[in-house]
Amino acid sequence: MVDEEITRRLRRFQTRFFPRYRSRFKALVEGGQHPTTLFIGCSDSRIVPYLLTDSGPGELFVVRNVGNLVPPFDASQGYHGTAAAIEFAVLNLGVHDIVVCGHSHCGAVRALYNEVHPEAHHMRVWLELARDAALPVTESQEALRRTEQRSVILQLERLMDYPMVARRVEDGGLFLHGWYYVIEEGVVQILDVEKGAFVTPGTGDDGDGGPLADVAMLQ
Repeated sequence: MVDEEITRRLRRFQTRFFPRYRSRFKALVEGGQHPTTLFIGCSDSRIVPYLLTDSGPGELFVVRNVGNLVPPFDASQGYHGTAAAIEFAVLNLGVHDIVVCGHSHCGAVRALYNEVHPEAHHMRVWLELARDAALPVTESQEALRRTEQRSVILQLERLMDYPMVARRVEDGGLFLHGWYYVIEEGVVQILDVEKGAFVTPGTGDDGDGGPLADVAMLQ
């Protein structure tokens, strides 16, 4: 998208979109934001959280990164953008739900089975957050899809290492959800802990890959 196109779209937002939601934005400024859900998603350009969830301004608190990964809780000093977003959402905003949304055809997952660009030093370290989800097999569509789903579970487990998250989950004030978005089908499969699989809401059908033994760790 060239600069001229971006500018044109900005003007369209100001002249067409914003006027329709002017009162909503005004209320969000005067009353502050009160989102109920923290959405942890991938930076992939094909993932649009507000479109996916049919949400409007003020409804989602969104943090996105390569691979929708959750770093370990680390109380040391440093730059921890995703961790800071989790803390802010739970402690300041008091969200009721946290969604970790993985997706099909994830470049970060594919990179686990291939060589990372030699200049991508940060990427090489970052991808280790999903390493335990990788399977000891060569790359295949089945392996990639299972790894994408296993990674969602891994991030949910890691969320429970955050003291403020664990405390509120145990108190019943916070709920964690694992989603898997199949881009080419427009379907979001939701992790069913009891079944140990990702299922399509309303159908009870297990998603591709079958039962995931890892789910037992979340019970």
